Amino acid sequence: MDLHSDYSQRVVLNHHDLPWIPSPSLGVERRMLDRQGDEVARATSIVRYEAGANFPNHFHELGEEILVLEGVFSDETGSYPAGTYIMNPPGSSHAPFSEHGCTLFVKLRHLGSEQIEREIVDTHSTSWFQGMVPGLTVMPLMKQGTGSTLVRWAPETYFNPHKHYGGEEIFVVEGVFEDEHGRYPAGSWIRSPHMSLHQPFSKEGCTIFVKTGHLMQA
Repeated sequence: MDLHSDYSQRVVLNHHDLPWIPSPSLGVERRMLDRQGDEVARATSIVRYEAGANFPNHFHELGEEILVLEGVFSDETGSYPAGTYIMNPPGSSHAPFSEHGCTLFVKLRHLGSEQIEREIVDTHSTSWFQGMVPGLTVMPLMKQGTGSTLVRWAPETYFNPHKHYGGEEIFVVEGVFEDEHGRYPAGSWIRSPHMSLHQPFSKEGCTIFVKTGHLMQA
C-alpha cells in the first residue's frame, strides 16, 4: 500500500474524518495517515484498542514512536496512561494490550541506528522550557538523534516565518493550531515537505507534537 507516500507533497488530514480499518488483531483498529508497505510498513497511524484487546508479540526492525492520546496502553514492561510518550528503538519487540481501551498516535519504521535505548516520557510531570517567542514552551521527547517534541502555544502566540529543512510533521493534540494556509483543530495531522515555508500561530492556544528533518524524499 502507498498512502501519502510522496514526501514532496504537503498533506493535511483530520483523523476524525477517516474510517477505522481493522488490523490483523481483533479489537485493534487503525486510521491510516501515511503508509508505505502492507502489514510491515513505514507508517503513521491513529491506533485504537478496544477494552481487552491485544496484539501478538512483534519485532520493530526500524523502531516505533507512540504518544498515548486516551486511555491506558500496556505491554509486558508496564502500563502507560494518556500523555505518555514511548520510543521503542530498532530491534526491540513487545506484546502490547489495553485492559480498558486506549487511543494512540503511532509512527513505525522511521528510526535509525542512533536510537538505541528505549525512552519513556510522562508529559504530565516533565518540565517545559521557554521557546523562541513569548507564549511558546517546548518539551523535548526523544533524546537520541533527531528528536520529537511537544510544543505548547498560549493563546495569541505568533511565531516567525521559517522554512523546514528535511520537512516537518505536526499532530495537534489539543486546541487549535493555525498558519497562513489554514486552521487545524485537535486531531489534525500536517506534513510539510523539505524547505516548505509557513508562519504558524495559535489564537486559541494548543499543544502539538512536532517532528522535523525526517522527510527527505528518497
